[in-house]
Amino acid sequence: MAQIIVEANSREERGKNAARRLRVAGQVPATLYGGKGGAISVAVNTKQMSAILRSESGHNTIFTVKLPDSEQSAIVKDLQVDPVKGVLLHVDLLRIAMDVRMRVKVPVHTFGEPQGVKLQGGVFEVVLREVEIETLPADIPSEFRADVSQLMIGQHLRAGDLPLDPKKMTLVTDPTHVLAHVVALRVEEEKPAEAVAAEAGAAPAEPEVMKKGKKDEEGAEEAAAPKAEEKAPKKDKK
Repeated sequence: MAQIIVEANSREERGKNAARRLRVAGQVPATLYGGKGGAISVAVNTKQMSAILRSESGHNTIFTVKLPDSEQSAIVKDLQVDPVKGVLLHVDLLRIAMDVRMRVKVPVHTFGEPQGVKLQGGVFEVVLREVEIETLPADIPSEFRADVSQLMIGQHLRAGDLPLDPKKMTLVTDPTHVLAHVVALRVEEEKPAEAVAAEAGAAPAEPEVMKKGKKDEEGAEEAAAPKAEEKAPKKDKK
């Protein structure tokens, strides 16, 4: 594999204005740390760094940070991206030693149409898209590929099912962790016709109270009229 070189320079200035000037000049602020050396602030070439992140191996790409006075092997440990413009704001670079095992996360890609989807009408769901392994830098895979065509409803692809070479790498993720599975299609149960009819025929309680109130008022008026008539004759007698 061809050596990937990222040009870098020491960075003395700090702050947003200094970082903005670097980006305008085609560089991105970065911090190089880990290994036997201390943390140093550098500025790396933006195009070279973007090309690494877009590559097949992505974050796990091993490259050489070329400083004016030294060269050091590293990988991308973390990064910050502008959520609106999508440009790199800052990159954390981790020094590595080619003879020391390290922990990295590797993406998992599935292929094939599950039988549980094709024959049973199930739904294929991806639960976890990457796993963590421990290996030497030179043995870091770009991805793990898993065939899921034989999965039926209720069956799972677990981390322990991935094709790892036990001589080169160790699985750190729990091997029983589900990466993908096929589940039955969930259909909302229909309510019985009697229940639907009962719900439709049920009248709200408040309107009933209002109707009763009107009837009571009408009854009160009718009851009050005879009383007025009864009082009138008594006056005539006097």
